Amino acid sequence: MEIKIGSRESRLAVIQSEMVIEAIKKYDERLQVSLVTMKTTGDMILDKTLDKIGGKGLFVKELDRALLDRRADLTVHSLKDMPMEVSAELPLLAFSKREDPRDALVLPEGESSLDPEKPIGCSSLRRKLQLSRLFPGVEIKPVRGNVQTRLAKLDRGESTALWFWPVPD
Repeated sequence: MEIKIGSRESRLAVIQSEMVIEAIKKYDERLQVSLVTMKTTGDMILDKTLDKIGGKGLFVKELDRALLDRRADLTVHSLKDMPMEVSAELPLLAFSKREDPRDALVLPEGESSLDPEKPIGCSSLRRKLQLSRLFPGVEIKPVRGNVQTRLAKLDRGESTALWFWPVPD
């Protein structure tokens, strides 16, 4: 029996999906498990904030379609990417153990303090509110992309720091 697991193409999503694959194989090593990756609308539109293009559901829409079309048997998501309302047709059935839930303030390599002339990159409304209390007067600017893309933007000097989860490796 083959089980096809749908996942976003991002490195983090693939790692999370590989953890699920490992757990399935541990349960029954006879099962054939394959990974089906795809780009989602949320991955492709990086020049606008999520609230301007349709919200968090943009990271799951294509994966939901793959389930409905039977191109995938199950999909793996970060709960942070899930919309508040979940379709009864595609319910959430299982949850893995939660990893470290803490957010992180990431500075450029070699830096130990913020440059008040540059913004802090952050796309989460909750985190923006936290940052405005922690660093009054510092601009908070939306930043989109996967972990590697965001870190590359930080390295290019587009911001003084990033505030996000997960803590990058």
